[in-house]
Amino acid sequence: MILFIIKKISYSLLVLFGVLTVIFFLFNVLPGDPARMMLDQREDSYQLELIKKKYAFDRSLAEQYVLYLNDISPLSFHSNHNNAFTSLNHKKYSFIKLFSFNNFDCVFKIPYLRESFVSVGTPVTLIIKETFKNTFFLAICAIIFALILGIFLGVVSALYKDTLIDKLILFFSVIGVSLPSFFASIIIAWIFGFILHSYTGLSMTGSLFEIDDYGEGSFISIKNIILPAFTLGIRPLAIIIQLSRNSILDVLSMDYIRTAKSKGLSNITILYRHVLKNALNPIITATSGWFASLLAGAVFVEYIFGWNGIGKEIVDALDKMDLPVIMGIVLFIGTLFVLINILVDLIYAWIDPRVKI
Repeated sequence: MILFIIKKISYSLLVLFGVLTVIFFLFNVLPGDPARMMLDQREDSYQLELIKKKYAFDRSLAEQYVLYLNDISPLSFHSNHNNAFTSLNHKKYSFIKLFSFNNFDCVFKIPYLRESFVSVGTPVTLIIKETFKNTFFLAICAIIFALILGIFLGVVSALYKDTLIDKLILFFSVIGVSLPSFFASIIIAWIFGFILHSYTGLSMTGSLFEIDDYGEGSFISIKNIILPAFTLGIRPLAIIIQLSRNSILDVLSMDYIRTAKSKGLSNITILYRHVLKNALNPIITATSGWFASLLAGAVFVEYIFGWNGIGKEIVDALDKMDLPVIMGIVLFIGTLFVLINILVDLIYAWIDPRVKI
């Protein structure tokens, strides 16, 4: 199992390296001058040259790529000479010096994602930190809603197979899968946040942290998460319903279930002890994939509901061509997918011992 995990991590690092390389060259060949963008279109040739030198915009694309790798790598090398070919940002972060080699120092640090072009001086890691907590809370609420209701409806659908209840639940799940997120967001926000606002008390837009009427502080508004979490959870809910139903029906047809019934065990006992645990594998697969997608940022849902999460942030960054923020968020999302996939493999091994083999 340890060897398996080491291989997964190695493959994952290669995937992240590929993602990093693609996004770096993709966004750096786009038209536009980042230095002029940081000056907010002001014509100042002296300041322009200083910015280009500070951020290495005056160097070749290959040199900028190596510098970027040096910044985001936990292990990086820095020269003691100001004119040497090395990262220009080593004074921007804390690090631990490991050893020296000729004129270079090898240091250990947290990956440095640089600073925003638009919010000059604001680290990308700070932007991700402030927005990701909102996305994480929204994703947790959405996936818990989808899991609890999805498994319950899946069990009901399996127990009442081919009845009217089963057909209604399957019809609901098909609609949920087919419903685009941007369309569902608009409809749900319009109905529950506008038309029925006087009854629901819910707003069309709003985030987890709201500013009070006097502008003196912020407060947590839990009600603002109801509509976006419900909207975000519709599609995973529909998938979990179908997977739960099919998986439970497969397990119920097994010989050991018939043996348990012949022993006089109640349906509840059989369902709890023998059916659910063995039917969880496909549900975990779907849940992990959807949860990773939700963490990556439900762009349409967050943007339409005005939820200040990582999805809305990346839309704003694309609109303003804030390249460090875009690349930092994409790399962060890729790392999340990798970690979640490794975690899912470990959960598989715990639930089903055959996975270890």
